[in-house]
Amino acid sequence: MKVTFISNFLTHHQVPFCLEMQKKLGSNFKFVSTMKIFQWRLAMGFKDLDQEYDFVVRAYENEESYLEAKKLALESDIVIIGSTTDDLIQERLKQDKITFRYRARIFIFPDGFFKTIFDKEKMQLFYNRHIRYRKNKNLYLLTCNGYGANDFNFFGLYPNKIYKWGYFLETTHYDIEQLLQKKEANEKTEIVWVARFINWKHPEVVLKLAQNLKRQGYNFHIKMLGAGKLESSIREKVKKENLEDVVEVVGQVPSDQVHYYMEDANIFIGTSDSREGWGVVVNEAMNASCTVIANQKMGSVPFLIKHKENGLMYSSYQQLENSVKLVINNKDLRNMLSKNAYHTITQDWSAEVAANNLYALFEHILDGKDFNIIEGPASKASNYQRQKHLL
Repeated sequence: MKVTFISNFLTHHQVPFCLEMQKKLGSNFKFVSTMKIFQWRLAMGFKDLDQEYDFVVRAYENEESYLEAKKLALESDIVIIGSTTDDLIQERLKQDKITFRYRARIFIFPDGFFKTIFDKEKMQLFYNRHIRYRKNKNLYLLTCNGYGANDFNFFGLYPNKIYKWGYFLETTHYDIEQLLQKKEANEKTEIVWVARFINWKHPEVVLKLAQNLKRQGYNFHIKMLGAGKLESSIREKVKKENLEDVVEVVGQVPSDQVHYYMEDANIFIGTSDSREGWGVVVNEAMNASCTVIANQKMGSVPFLIKHKENGLMYSSYQQLENSVKLVINNKDLRNMLSKNAYHTITQDWSAEVAANNLYALFEHILDGKDFNIIEGPASKASNYQRQKHLL
């Protein structure tokens, strides 16, 4: 079996899965990168991973590499294509060869639908990617967003061919009891928030939470990790509202050091709204055995979180606050959620499990057989209904 993954450029979210696929397929697995990494990502400390792995074909580098990429796109048994140009797979689609699109949602931003239908160029792109070949028997979808199936099913696209997917970081295995003992030794309940300081990540919600918890006499401390245009205003508000004793704006932290903060934290809060395509920090927090309390609008949450089993979801600010207070007050609940979160990532949503499941799905499709995984990566994705009353 030859498998080719095509995307803009290799990211640290994709590397663990690619390495697992390389273990299975050796030189029969390739990652085709169609463009150089963005300069702003390099400025933020991300590495140019295209240069570090021998399974990467840099189609942008020269004519020889482009022709190799084009051949792989046409001749591979399976092709997975993410958010990049379709140039390489046009002939493949015409021949109805097995192809998986890799997508979060159709219109992730609230005004996306209107910006698409009233923009000729965007509408043409949408048509080319999702409508033109909708009758292809061998065209499937991997959705890395809990609401992706809702969007595509609404338009009747990829009928019964939408599968759960996501981002997979390198899994860290801990002595879970020892890690929880370390967390419980904290003098205060340690809460961590990790995101860019931009409007749809809602850092202002963290300050509102801090104000209310402090006023009510809770013993806690919040660390905010990240950078962005709202960082300076958040720092000013922390001072202005006398929150310096309970909120520390740490700022930008290298991606390979974030897990140290999570290992120390009791609680992780995810406050992004529906514009969060996935939210890999949820994976990372669960792996580090944090009690995760996250907005159910985040793309990863419907796939990763089972409410009151391995984390808590919220749909309003008051539910967020109540959930934080609940787990601060209830150590047994906190530890149960933390343990289950860790087991979810290490046993059900690791890169190894994802590669095994997807490989098995590929085998069954190639053999013309039905295949159904009940839970986890490569299981069938169905519509997700948001819940209003979560506590």
